[in-house]
Amino acid sequence: MNWSGGKDAALALHCLRQDPDYQVTDLLTSVSAPHQRVAMHGVRVELLAAQARHLGLPFTQLCLPDMPDMAIYESWMRDTLAPLQAQGITHAAFGDIFLEDLRAYRERQLQLVGLQAVFPLWQRPSLELLEEFWQAGFQAIVVCVNEQLLGESFCGRLLDRDFVRDLPPGVDPCGENGEYHSFVFDAPYFPEPIAFRLGERVRRTYPALAQGAEEVGFWFQDLLPA
Repeated sequence: MNWSGGKDAALALHCLRQDPDYQVTDLLTSVSAPHQRVAMHGVRVELLAAQARHLGLPFTQLCLPDMPDMAIYESWMRDTLAPLQAQGITHAAFGDIFLEDLRAYRERQLQLVGLQAVFPLWQRPSLELLEEFWQAGFQAIVVCVNEQLLGESFCGRLLDRDFVRDLPPGVDPCGENGEYHSFVFDAPYFPEPIAFRLGERVRRTYPALAQGAEEVGFWFQDLLPA
């Protein structure tokens, strides 16, 4: 399971655990090596490790340099996946919902190491997925927002129905277009919630993907293990 610690990965895992055709054996997370945080989410690795302990699953980290180019990312990802494939793993699961180009990219990369991609949430309506998420007993906090799409005030909020009602028009309720990222601190498959406390909220900027475009700003809510 490609594991970000957020709601989509958590719900995708929930679906797979109920499917007799699959057995989830490992979690794989892309981590910023210099900062020891989940790539793009900014969550400390210690909290991801706590999730893995609650799940009782091995936790493999793809430790990347800061802002790696795609060639480095793809090469290091293949090197990380190869030993898992050698152990008998046949599929890699993702929490993606709608992005066709991202799905096609993942499938191409996995073919290089003999793995098949699985997308348990694919093409399901965002609000339907969130209702299933809440009804199952998941709880999450928003840890990152793209300031071009959401204001700072959304960062650090619980991912609940009030949060969704407050979203501006055009924002996907699941944040599928990168509007926000989350950290799941309680789940039906956790023996107990993961304890944490709020740390500092910070703004960081990153180079724009399009040439000539302005930098992109993100707000991050730091979570401290309690």
